[in-house]
Amino acid sequence: MIALMLALGSSLAYGCADFLGGLGARKAHVLRTVMIAAPASLAVELLLWPFLGASFSAGALGWGAASGIASAAAFALLYRTLAIGPMNVLSPVTALVSATLPVAVGLLQGELLGAAGLVGLPLALVAVILVSAGHGAGSARPSRTALLSAFGAGGAIALQLVFLHQAPSDTGVAPLIIGRAVSSAVILAAAGLMYRRLGSERPAYAMSTAAGVLDSMANLLFLLASRSGDLTVVAVITALYPAGTVLLARGVLAERIRRGQLVGLGTAAVAVSLLALA
Repeated sequence: MIALMLALGSSLAYGCADFLGGLGARKAHVLRTVMIAAPASLAVELLLWPFLGASFSAGALGWGAASGIASAAAFALLYRTLAIGPMNVLSPVTALVSATLPVAVGLLQGELLGAAGLVGLPLALVAVILVSAGHGAGSARPSRTALLSAFGAGGAIALQLVFLHQAPSDTGVAPLIIGRAVSSAVILAAAGLMYRRLGSERPAYAMSTAAGVLDSMANLLFLLASRSGDLTVVAVITALYPAGTVLLARGVLAERIRRGQLVGLGTAAVAVSLLALA
C-alpha cells in the first residue's frame, strides 16, 4: 500500500511537471526550458540530501549516471513532444511506452503478482491505452514527427526508471543527485553547442523551474516506491501520469477530452484499487 501511494504521488507530480514543461517549451526553444528545469531539479535533490542521506557507492554512481543520460534525453524529447501537441494524445503515448519496458524487466527479475494483481496490472495498461486512444473529430491529429518524439520520450523515460530501480537501495538520494548532475551537464553542453540555434525568445522561467521541481519530487517518490514495492506495479501506476496532464490541458488549454479517455481514467481507478488489494 505504501508503494502504491508513493507511485500515485509520483504519477501526479510527473503529470503536472510535463504539463508545465510542455507549456514552457511553447514559449522558447525546448533547450532553453530544460536548461532551467534540470538544474532546478538538481537543487531540490541537493536540499534533500541532509534529510534522506546519500551513499555514493559504485552502484549509485554507475546507475545514477546511466539514469542521468536517459533523463536528459527524456527531458528534451518529452517537452519538445508536448510543445508540438496535442498534449492530450501525445502524453499518454509516452506513458504507454514508458510502462512496457519496466514491467518486462520486473517480470524477468522474478517478481510475482497475486490474483488481484494479475487482473489489475493488465487493466492498468489498458487504462493507459484508453487514455491515449484515438483523437476524435474535435481533436487535433498529431504529426508523424510528434509521434516519433513521443515514442522516443517514452523509451528514454523507461530507461531512466529502470536504471534508478537498479541502484542499491541503501544509497539514499545519491542516484538521483548523480543522475540529475549528469543530465544537467549533458543539457548545458548541448545548449552550448547549439547556442546560435536556440533563438532569442526568453524562456518561461517560473514554469520551467516549477517543472524541474515537480520532476525531482516525482523521481524521488518513484525511487522510494520501487524500493518498497514491485517494479511491475510501481512502473504501471507511475505511467498513469497522463491523467494529470490531460486534465490540466483540458482546464487550462481547453483541449478536448474524448469519451474513451474518460473511460480510461475510470479504468485506471479500478486498476489502482485492484493493485492495492494485491
